[in-house]
Amino acid sequence: MRIYITKDYNEMSRKAANIISAQIILKPDSVLGLATGSTPLGIYKQLSEWYMKGDLDFSEVITVNLDEYRGLAPDCEESYAYYMKQNLFDKVNIKPENTHLPDGRIMNPEEACRLYNELLIKTGIQDLQLLGLGRNGHIGFNEPSDIFAKDVHCVELSQSTVDANKKFFASGKSVPSHAYTMGIRSILRAKRILVIASGEDKADAVNKVFFGEVTPYVPGSILQLHDDVILVCDEGAFSKCK
Repeated sequence: MRIYITKDYNEMSRKAANIISAQIILKPDSVLGLATGSTPLGIYKQLSEWYMKGDLDFSEVITVNLDEYRGLAPDCEESYAYYMKQNLFDKVNIKPENTHLPDGRIMNPEEACRLYNELLIKTGIQDLQLLGLGRNGHIGFNEPSDIFAKDVHCVELSQSTVDANKKFFASGKSVPSHAYTMGIRSILRAKRILVIASGEDKADAVNKVFFGEVTPYVPGSILQLHDDVILVCDEGAFSKCK
């Protein structure tokens, strides 16, 4: 595992974006696993700017996202499909047919998970998987549990995760209670995993994930067993690590 500690969020975003851009330059047809939420926003902004300057070409890139809320259509402003279009896909020259997320419109969990599992097999192994960390140590929407869920599955979101995502929903709209997410095996199959974390509110999670016991009660701790993990975090997020 390699660890890069940056001064602040902006420096963290540039460092992580550098790693992703290097992957695209060295392998233009890379399969990128992407994440959503607050932390990756700076990365996507930086990648978009480099594309506009002519430094990056997304025309051959394939993306697979970690997760999507069950019950939300792609054109819903709170969906992760909409988030990705607004923050990256519509700002670069990636082909729409090369961007993939679980289909939140499918309410049958078995069907939705089967289809996305099949798609992941079809697209091939992620060359690089981007991950954020939840305050409870979750990756994707793999919440603390007594087992590591292997493949794409439907999960009931914990209250802490629901609370953390309320800011993305307009007043009066509630966060869906369930989401489709890649499982641990789906994530660990990636050749390289890039983890990002920012702020003191993530310090406990970073410490437990990377320096604590490997346990499904801290889902991200399984990353300790992967051969090629890069952690890019700012000083606040690393403040409880010794």
